[in-house]
Amino acid sequence: MPETANPQTDFDKKAAWRALWALVIGFFMILLDTTIVSTAMPSIMHSLDASISSILWVNSAYLLTFAVPLLVTGRLGDRFGPRNIYLIGMVIFSLASLWCGLSDSLASLVAARAVQGLGASMISPQAMTMITRLFPYQHRGAAMGLWGAVAGIASLIGPIAGGLLVDSVGWEWIFFINLPIAVVSLTMVFKFVPRLAPQAHSFDWLGVFLSAVAMFCLVFGIQEGQSSNWEPFIGPISSWHLIAAGIVLLAVFVWWQSKTQAEPLVPLRLFKVRNFSLANVAITAMGVTIATMSLPMVFFLQNVRGLTPTESALMISPMAVVGIFIAPRLGKMVNKLSPRKLAVPGFLLFGGATVVYAFMMHADTPLWTLLIPSAVQGVGSAMIWPSLSLAATRDLTARDAGAGSGIYNTTRQIGSVLGSALIAVMMDSRVQAEIEKVGSKDPAALMEATSVGLGQALLLPGFVAVAAVIVAAFLSPGKKA
Repeated sequence: MPETANPQTDFDKKAAWRALWALVIGFFMILLDTTIVSTAMPSIMHSLDASISSILWVNSAYLLTFAVPLLVTGRLGDRFGPRNIYLIGMVIFSLASLWCGLSDSLASLVAARAVQGLGASMISPQAMTMITRLFPYQHRGAAMGLWGAVAGIASLIGPIAGGLLVDSVGWEWIFFINLPIAVVSLTMVFKFVPRLAPQAHSFDWLGVFLSAVAMFCLVFGIQEGQSSNWEPFIGPISSWHLIAAGIVLLAVFVWWQSKTQAEPLVPLRLFKVRNFSLANVAITAMGVTIATMSLPMVFFLQNVRGLTPTESALMISPMAVVGIFIAPRLGKMVNKLSPRKLAVPGFLLFGGATVVYAFMMHADTPLWTLLIPSAVQGVGSAMIWPSLSLAATRDLTARDAGAGSGIYNTTRQIGSVLGSALIAVMMDSRVQAEIEKVGSKDPAALMEATSVGLGQALLLPGFVAVAAVIVAAFLSPGKKA
C-alpha cells in the first residue's frame, strides 16, 4: 500500500492487516494498563496510605484525561495522520508510565496517571479510524473481531500479570511493564503503518473547554460527594453545585455545537444516523459497566476472602479466556447479522451474570462457583464489542471517520469516568451502611457485611448492562456495502 493512498479503492489486504496488528499493540497496552491497575489497587492503597475514595482518583484521573481530549485527538489524526498522532501519544504514555512507577506519593501518582491518560487519548481513536479507512465494509467485521480478541487478551493478561508483579516485585512494575511494549509498538508502527492522506479540519476550542470543565465538575462532584458527606467543602460550594454546573455546561456544549459556524467538535448530524446514535448510547453503558465491575470483585476477593492479587486475578480470568476464543469467531459473523442479534443477548448475558455474581458475594460462598458467572460475562462481552463497533462505524465516510471514532471512544470513556466516580460512592456508602446495620465488632460478621455491601455496589454495573438491552434492541441491520 502506498504511503499516501485511498485504501477504500486501492485495498491491499496484507498491508492493511499488518498496519492493524501494529496499531492494536497500543490498544492492547491501554487496556492492559487499566486492568493491571485494578488488580493492584488494594496494594497501592496500603502502600500510599490512602482511603477508597482517594485511591480511586488513580483511575479517575486517567479516565478523565483520557475521555475529554478524544474528541480532539480523533480530529488530529485526520488532520496530521493517524500514524503521527499515534506515535506522539505513545511517547507521552511511555514517559508517564515511567513517572507512575517512580511515584512515592498519591499526589504524584495521580498527576502521572493524568498525563498517561492524555497519551492514551491520542492512541485510542487512531486504531478505529484506521479500521474504517483501511478496510472496506466486507472486510471490516474480521478487523473488529481482532479488536474484540485483543480486548479479551488484555483483560486476561492484565489482572494475572498485575497479580504476579505485585506479589513478586511490587506495584511499581505494573507501570514499568509498559515500556518494552511501547518500544515494540513504536517499531512496528514505523515499519508497517502507512501515512494516509490528511484531511483538513478546524478545531472548536470553546467546545473543548466546555466539555472539559463539564466533565471535571461532574466527576469531581460525584466522587468527592461521599467523602465530604455531600456538605460544602470549597466555601459554600458542595458536590451538588459541581454536579449541577456540569450538567448545565454539558447542555451549553450541545447548544454550542449546534450553533457554531466553524466545524463543530461533535458534528450533531452524525447522530441522525440511527445506528451511530444507538451504538454510542450502548457503548456508554458498556463503559460504565467495565469501569465499575472489577473493583468490588477485586476488593471482595482480596480483602474479604484473603486471596493474593494473583489468585484474585485468576478468579476473574474466565471472562477473558472465554472472550479470547469467541471474539474472533463472532468477528466473522458480525457482517452477516443485524447488530442487535449479537448485542441484545450479549448485554443480557453480561448484565445478568454480573447481577448473579453480586448476589453470590458472601464470606462463605464456595470460590469455584464464582467462576461460572465470570465465564458467562466473557460470552456476553465477546458479543457486545464487535457488534457495537461495526454498528457505529459502518455508515461513516472517510472524512467522518476521525470525528466518528473520536465520539464513539469518547462516549465509552465518559461512561468509564462516570462509572469510576459512581462506584467509589457505592462502595463507600453500601459497605458502611451494612457494617452499621450489623452493629457488631465480630470479625466474621464484619466480613459478611463488607461482602454484602460490595455485592450491592456490583449491582450498579449489572443493572446498567441489563438496561442497555433496550437500546441494543433498536439497532437496525444498516447498509451492507
